[in-house]
Amino acid sequence: VETKICHLKDPMDLFQSGDVVKICAPMVRYSKLAFRTLVRKYGCDLCYTPMIVAADFVRSAKARDSEFTTNKGDHPLIVQFAAKEAQVLCDAARIVCPFADGVDLNCGCPQRWALAEGYGACLINKPELVKDMVRHVRNQIDNPKFSVSIKIRIHEDLKRTVDLCQKAEAAGVSWITVHGRSIEERHQPVHYDAIKTIKESMSIPIVANGDIKTLKDAENVHHLTEADGVMVARGLLANPAMFAGYEETPFKCIQDWVDIALEHGTPFTCFHHHLMYMMERITSKQEKKVFNVLSSTSAVLDYLSDHYGL
Repeated sequence: VETKICHLKDPMDLFQSGDVVKICAPMVRYSKLAFRTLVRKYGCDLCYTPMIVAADFVRSAKARDSEFTTNKGDHPLIVQFAAKEAQVLCDAARIVCPFADGVDLNCGCPQRWALAEGYGACLINKPELVKDMVRHVRNQIDNPKFSVSIKIRIHEDLKRTVDLCQKAEAAGVSWITVHGRSIEERHQPVHYDAIKTIKESMSIPIVANGDIKTLKDAENVHHLTEADGVMVARGLLANPAMFAGYEETPFKCIQDWVDIALEHGTPFTCFHHHLMYMMERITSKQEKKVFNVLSSTSAVLDYLSDHYGL
């Protein structure tokens, strides 16, 4: 009840502020509560959960407990779902509605398992289904401030992408995040010109995603695309303080991660992996060899204390 009354926010307010909205992307295993807590301390405006398979989430209490944790400081928060049926997405949205500020439909994941199951990026070829799913959630969630967004990749033929976006807009989508690559493209340059074309064709907010590693990159991408927001994945893993303007992860941020992770009872592997990403640029090859094979929380804490006085 407390969550419902006090803390939910209208994520659309962020897009009305006139500033570029700084967003932490949905990242498998990584964009969980402890990490969201960290990036919010360093200028991140909006956070997404990792992608959750809606059908499992609806069906299993165990899946709900392991996949979705939040607290009252974790807002505004978007829960991202993989879904291929409108009613399943609605049922999942209804479960998280009291605790989150919106849901996002993943139409961008290019992984083979997702495509084989009919999830993720294959949805960009089913505009009518996407439209139906957005409309269903809009009609079945009572809270008008609860956002419904989608995250997409682009088609080779951009007209098809614009058509998809316009259909989603007509169905009531709140905003659209565009990863500026096609399903086949992995490490090729991002098509920022395509994001700009989509932005010019729409009247809802558009968020640009892809290869944004620093605050300067974020500003450049905003300039190139005129997008209303920027979404960052790997850049924030490497430097959770990037939105606050730091060129590399400051020691204060590493200390904050240690404190937050211990407080949240973060599993060791996740705790350690985040530190490996954060310290990538500030440790020598030799130091990495030692640090990356540490196998317990106490060993990591001793290392940080001995080498960095943390």
